[in-house]
Amino acid sequence: MNQSRAMSMVEAVANVIVGYGVAVVTQILIFPVFGLHTTLAQNLKMGAVFTVVSIARSYLLRRLFERIRVANRSGDHGGRAEPAPRRR
Repeated sequence: MNQSRAMSMVEAVANVIVGYGVAVVTQILIFPVFGLHTTLAQNLKMGAVFTVVSIARSYLLRRLFERIRVANRSGDHGGRAEPAPRRR
């Protein structure tokens, strides 16, 4: 089953929105436990920062794993010996 580009975009946007909401709610619930008292506006701003960092992390990891996948398919193993063939 393949996912269309449009549905991939819908999934990515939904993931970001849900992640932002989870971050803000978590901050509101957890910060007071550690004696941190913030306003709703501060929580919303921090949630936005965490969301941007999360998107950047996710993108960079995707690109890294794609580079590894392409290198493995092309036979470039970064100077390491080629893996043994799989047994059937």
